[in-house]
Amino acid sequence: MPKVLIADKLSPAALEIFKERGVEADVKTGLSKDELLKIVDQYDGMAIRSATKVTADVIAAAKKLKVVGRAGIGVDNVDIPAATAAGIIVMNTPFGNSITTAEHAIALMMALARELPAANASTQAGKWEKNRFMGTELYGKILGLIGAGNIGSIVADRARGLKMRVVAFDPYLSPERAADLGVEKVELNDLLARADFITLHTPLTPETRNIISADAINKMKKGVRIINCARGGLVDEAALKAALDSGHVAGAALDVYAEEPAKSNILFGNEKVVATPHLGASTAEAQENVALQVAEQISDYLLTGAVINALNMPSISADEAQKVKPWIALAEKLGAFAGQLVESSMPAVEILYEGTAAELNQRALTQAALAGLLKPQLTHVNMVNAPVVAKERGIKVSETRRPRQGVYDGYIKVTATLDDGSTRRVAGTVFSDGRPRLIQVKDINLDAEFAPHMLYVINEDKPGFIGRLGTVLGEAKVNIASFALGRSAPGADAIALVEVDGEPGESVLAAIRKLPLVKQVSTLSF
Repeated sequence: MPKVLIADKLSPAALEIFKERGVEADVKTGLSKDELLKIVDQYDGMAIRSATKVTADVIAAAKKLKVVGRAGIGVDNVDIPAATAAGIIVMNTPFGNSITTAEHAIALMMALARELPAANASTQAGKWEKNRFMGTELYGKILGLIGAGNIGSIVADRARGLKMRVVAFDPYLSPERAADLGVEKVELNDLLARADFITLHTPLTPETRNIISADAINKMKKGVRIINCARGGLVDEAALKAALDSGHVAGAALDVYAEEPAKSNILFGNEKVVATPHLGASTAEAQENVALQVAEQISDYLLTGAVINALNMPSISADEAQKVKPWIALAEKLGAFAGQLVESSMPAVEILYEGTAAELNQRALTQAALAGLLKPQLTHVNMVNAPVVAKERGIKVSETRRPRQGVYDGYIKVTATLDDGSTRRVAGTVFSDGRPRLIQVKDINLDAEFAPHMLYVINEDKPGFIGRLGTVLGEAKVNIASFALGRSAPGADAIALVEVDGEPGESVLAAIRKLPLVKQVSTLSF
């Protein structure tokens, strides 16, 4: 039974889901780093929020860990590169608090437009400063949306309901999607120059850090108002303060800060600033949703192999997992076949998907093939970290899809190119029984199953060879389980794939190499 550590406070419903799904879960919150290091090796999965830091040290100690699930969007507290290198999937729940966060952005925008916090404080202090608080309408104003993903798109929908005009900057926003959202896609400088309100809904990356800089603020119209419910660090707080003090920026509403918890900040105490303590996801509904989602996602992965909302692995639904699973097994075995025949570094790998294989999750299949290819030399490689390892080793990976052209409904071909220009090429398919089969090696057709112990022999196609090979194995008391043959042409190169009951020793291989007509002998294991 898989075992999961719930390391941060989650809704009790999460624990119930784990139990119902057949996953053992321990609730141990508030652990120090030393306490976590002592127990983390007991668990297959970990469910966290923002308090627990899954650092490289924790990952190194987590020998069994397969998945970390973050109940929420941000994963700043997880060392994703270290997790990926260790083959650990990192998931989040990007949709559980989307509505809540979007509504908070709209609420802050309204509070900012009508100066509600300052008006509230003044009124409760016994003042009646009706003429002091002169706000602005949202109707007809231009909202500049930086980031038009899940949350940003909800904000756009709500803003359009308020009869605002929405312009959006997002490099990944297609014209078709912009039209569906009813927004105008623009470049960043255009947005800065036109927007009356600017709201941020983008992750914090090297490209987006301080996207609202002094230079960006100078390009904004005077009287602009800025809202940030996304991530601290998107706004240069010192530049924003200067713009507020000068009057160039009329107001700002912030839920996130460069340093959190923000017990002090250069923007605090300014009546032009509406500040909340990272409340974007703080509703009962959102907390329940993200807890349920993270429990379901972790359980699905540990029990069925389904991958949902992973940051370092292609998503595979539970239904898709059942369909793609035998093909993933095939891709990994084909990679392993080629990888066991690689004697030098390989600058390039090409993977061809044909027919039904071309309709499946290509990223998952490629990662499986790379894992199989690299594992003979690097035992720590798996589907999660294989692309990173390949990139580190300078391996160029190319993929091709094409419709069915041959006798098989679908197949996969893996070609590894070595430093000397030679190749290791192998192809396979999945039969109706769900079992992966070899159908081609070195462009020579054959039909063989993958087995725990196999002999791979290349020889000249001459009479008598098979008998001599059988004699050598029989004298060494190596039992033959199956025998597959193929040849390029009569009298040319032939391939024998022999499944044997145990691993042949080096003396057996030496005896086979001495046989006439033998060009190459290798052992393979799957």
